[in-house]
Amino acid sequence: MTSRERFLAACACRPLERPPVWIMRQAGRYLPEYRDLKARHSFAELVRTPALAAEVTLQPLRRFALDAAILFSDILVVPEALGQGYRFRDEGGIAMEFRLETRAQLDRLSTEDLREKLGYVGKTLRLLRRQLDDKKALLGFGGSPWTLACYMIEGGGSEDFAHIQRLFHTDRAFFDELLEKLTVALIDFFKLQIEAGADAIQIFDSWGGLIAGPDYEPASLQWIRRIIAALPAGFPVILYSKGTAPHLAAQAASGARVLSVDWTVDLAAAHDALTQDPTLRAQNIRVALQGNLDPALLRTTPATVRYETLGLLESMRDRPGHIFNLGHGIPPDAKPECVATLVNTVREWKN
Repeated sequence: MTSRERFLAACACRPLERPPVWIMRQAGRYLPEYRDLKARHSFAELVRTPALAAEVTLQPLRRFALDAAILFSDILVVPEALGQGYRFRDEGGIAMEFRLETRAQLDRLSTEDLREKLGYVGKTLRLLRRQLDDKKALLGFGGSPWTLACYMIEGGGSEDFAHIQRLFHTDRAFFDELLEKLTVALIDFFKLQIEAGADAIQIFDSWGGLIAGPDYEPASLQWIRRIIAALPAGFPVILYSKGTAPHLAAQAASGARVLSVDWTVDLAAAHDALTQDPTLRAQNIRVALQGNLDPALLRTTPATVRYETLGLLESMRDRPGHIFNLGHGIPPDAKPECVATLVNTVREWKN
């Protein structure tokens, strides 16, 4: 069984001898070869130049025996294509070209010609598909409408994202119109990625945990559900929504094939709860789970990483549909030797 076949079998909740392993945000400052490339090219150049984006995507696979590659890109390429660009501040963090606050600004955001504007993403995926052949799975991704709206309304990163939360409660028409545009754009963007060779799409609802419990459905999940429903039937969609453990059953009913779980959740308990959920059972809904090692462990020692990785693997023994991953993105100060230990430990483990 190839790595690609193993990954897709896990998405379908089939029993496997060992879970497939990949790392969210595989490329980054923890790899010296990435730092070398970044010293010669801006982040925008790396993202928008297919040959460079493909090179960055492949760097971790040359070091580690991963089962899947994730496209090197950024979730903010979608707002940029709509007409609201972004950059990285010198002091760190994201800054949008402007803060989205007025009806006139909203009206100027356009979903037209989106495929042309984001054509470089399709070119990158086609390059990767040829180089990976059918041996490794290839993952595309994008942000959820809510998470993208957070950056667009705040004008970048924020400590509390107060503006987006205020907008949701005080001007629902504006909020809904923005998320409608983002939903339409993301459907087109994900179809572009699928047509270019992606084996699965991961939706990052990274700021879903900001939303009050009763508001999660209207603020985020309903839009995610619409996106998944518009994609080819049965296509593997992975949903990652940080800090939303109380909504796992609702997420499982969204049409996603895999739920990626953050490191604060007991993965085995989550698996059992979803398996036994009466509503999901009545609808014959089964989802795979991805995760969820604490990324902070990659700053420690190989021995610590091996111990914690084995503990997580043992907790999921005989529970089909597990894709081993971190519970969030890899930290920039992760130690490559710890990443190598993680991957090797999973590959050596037998169910």
